[in-house]
Amino acid sequence: MKVRLFEVFASLEGEGTLYGTKTVFVRLAGCPFGCFYCDTAEALPADSGTEHTMAEACGIIESKILPNTYKVNFTGGEPLLQPEAVAGMASHVQSMGIPTYLESSCFDARRFSRILPHIDIAKVEFKTRDSRFVDDAHYDAVLENALKCLGMAVDSGRETYIKVVASSGTTPEHMAELAGRSFGVVAPDDISGFVIQPVYGEGSPDLGRLLELYDAVWPHYRNVRVVPQMHKLIGAP
Repeated sequence: MKVRLFEVFASLEGEGTLYGTKTVFVRLAGCPFGCFYCDTAEALPADSGTEHTMAEACGIIESKILPNTYKVNFTGGEPLLQPEAVAGMASHVQSMGIPTYLESSCFDARRFSRILPHIDIAKVEFKTRDSRFVDDAHYDAVLENALKCLGMAVDSGRETYIKVVASSGTTPEHMAELAGRSFGVVAPDDISGFVIQPVYGEGSPDLGRLLELYDAVWPHYRNVRVVPQMHKLIGAP
């Protein structure tokens, strides 16, 4: 089995509920989607990065592990494009006694199910309609898959949280819809957080919009948080 990796590096987690934890990031190459705010555009082409054998990839990951590493984060690109490879690398990391974390758009529940047995922490990201992730004709199917992934992660007993990247074009009505549908699948006590992450740079929402989005989630989940990308504030990769 081969895997195409864009980069592997150690840094501090800058997003979500586990921000500030020492983390090894395994960035897989390739993503066919079109989020306008993507900050890893160089990793989007399917032929970006370098192809490795599984043994080589696991060796690279091991070489980046620092003392007191909290977790290994499989990110992208889009990790679900290479599910068997992610499962193999994650299994190896688990054998080292280090928790594994999946950062994915969760666009395909079948692919997600192949990786889930080897993942300890699952971030389920719901893309908004204004993100340009996919066109309107395909958005509902993507959302349904993400909801299935959310249910599977919780049912499997994984530590699970929800993240939604919000822009100036994200409406409170749509955020309320995402929250309502999420908690139609899982109970509030089933997840470890609901994070609204503001777009950084072009399309960034102002404080007024962020407060509206927070209020849209509040009736469904009281522990909602607005958390920016912390790593950008400290100049970390």
